[in-house]
Amino acid sequence: MRRARVLVVGDVMLDRYWFGEVSRISPEAPVPIVKVDRIEERPGGAANVARNVSALGAKAALLSVVGRDEAGRCLKQLLQREKVATSLHTDATISTTVKLRVIGRQQQLLRADFETLPSHEVLASKLKDYQRLLKNADVVILSDYGKGGLAHISKMIALARGRNVPVLVDPKGEDYSRYRGATLVTPNRAELRAVVGGWTSDRMLESKAQALRQRLGLGGLLVTRSEEGMTLYRKGGRLHVPAQAREVYDVSGAGDTVIATIGVMLAAGEDMENAIRIANRAAGIVVGKFGTAVVYPQELFAVAEEQS
Repeated sequence: MRRARVLVVGDVMLDRYWFGEVSRISPEAPVPIVKVDRIEERPGGAANVARNVSALGAKAALLSVVGRDEAGRCLKQLLQREKVATSLHTDATISTTVKLRVIGRQQQLLRADFETLPSHEVLASKLKDYQRLLKNADVVILSDYGKGGLAHISKMIALARGRNVPVLVDPKGEDYSRYRGATLVTPNRAELRAVVGGWTSDRMLESKAQALRQRLGLGGLLVTRSEEGMTLYRKGGRLHVPAQAREVYDVSGAGDTVIATIGVMLAAGEDMENAIRIANRAAGIVVGKFGTAVVYPQELFAVAEEQS
């Protein structure tokens, strides 16, 4: 795992948490008053994927766009601490995406999002850096949060596959044609339903998932199904991995952990089936933590020993 090299490209954001006590209701409106006494900041989006890659001991490189602002500077500092090699383009015309969560009594009371799309010029220059960074990557992860940072994703997939580098995509939106040719696409249930429609049985789900996979020429389609675990659809059949029986505290960022773990394991030489089983184990750990979090190798190994 320490020799694995993973390149993460996509939409980054800064996750801010304001923690405080709630003791009364505002006289101005029927809302709680939160007396903020603690602030935390963590990398989010594609930055959280890269942070998870680094936490597992692999070499993480991150390519993205931020604004020329305080949030962008903060994000760079956080990623430096996480030992992520960053190539963050700065665009003075945008603001770095920030998700602000207000927490009171261990519950999220409010989330405020601040975001603007990057300009086309910055994205075009990012493609040149991608080609340079691709030369030193064992696996590429494209983390699409629909913020405009992956305008050239089809070209990125083609370039990676041209070098026989596996490409994993965390998708967004209803148009999956832009992910054509990827090694693995990892939608959750809601994301897949928005693309293929609903289903009433596992057999119907498999039919729709396989049809989508074949139409787009994907190596595999991994559907993360929350308490039902995750299912990989590939040529020749399916692999279902049940969810780990652990207490769920917070599911935010769990998808980042899953795709980061699969990427690291593939880069370290594991086959797809084992990589997904290990990623499922990682998901069972990270949902027991608050907010966007990471999983460390010793945690993965400890869970493996418990299950052996």
